[in-house]
Amino acid sequence: MAVPDHSIDPRIIESARKEFLEKGFEKASLKSICEGAGVTTGALYKRYKGKEDLFSATVRQTVEELYSVASQRGDRELSLMSDEELIKAWDMDHSDMMWWFRYLYDRHDDFYLLLACSEGTRYSRFAHDWVALLTKATSAFLEEAKRRGLCRKDVNPDELHILLSAFWTTIYEPFIHHFTWEQIEAHCHIVCRLFNWHQALGFRTTEPGQESSLSP
Repeated sequence: MAVPDHSIDPRIIESARKEFLEKGFEKASLKSICEGAGVTTGALYKRYKGKEDLFSATVRQTVEELYSVASQRGDRELSLMSDEELIKAWDMDHSDMMWWFRYLYDRHDDFYLLLACSEGTRYSRFAHDWVALLTKATSAFLEEAKRRGLCRKDVNPDELHILLSAFWTTIYEPFIHHFTWEQIEAHCHIVCRLFNWHQALGFRTTEPGQESSLSP
């Protein structure tokens, strides 16, 4: 019985990634991808149903890793968090932001594919769907803070989704515009100064000598 030749699989994926990055999904050519990988179209179709299946295979690992880290970071028993921990969860921490930028920069090409080259695939709404996923997770933190009277009570999930969309746009854009790592480092400082979640959501201050403010 013939043993399937898996040695060409990485070549197909790398050729596909290059083609999708240069032309986007809709204009990408399976013929060009096969030529770049040095394989026949028959060999490609033995492995993938078509161009969209190949695009999904190209970004699959990055998508799985993103969703995994989102799940891990949001998986906390909120009832066990102190008031201070809940408030601190909304800090615009520079080191945490740099962690996100580095994490995404290490997956630069696939992240760009998802944001800018996925029209016509199941990932065409990735930017929106990613924010929707994070809104669901973040809403739990906000609802717990509201339940304890730590912040404004009039911020609903739709409002939070809009705010997170604006926030994540500042993360998406450097990748769409092909920022260098040095540019991203400088950009991170600006983003941290731009977003003040404590003020926007009316969180009670924990700074000594300052009055609490929960008003809109």
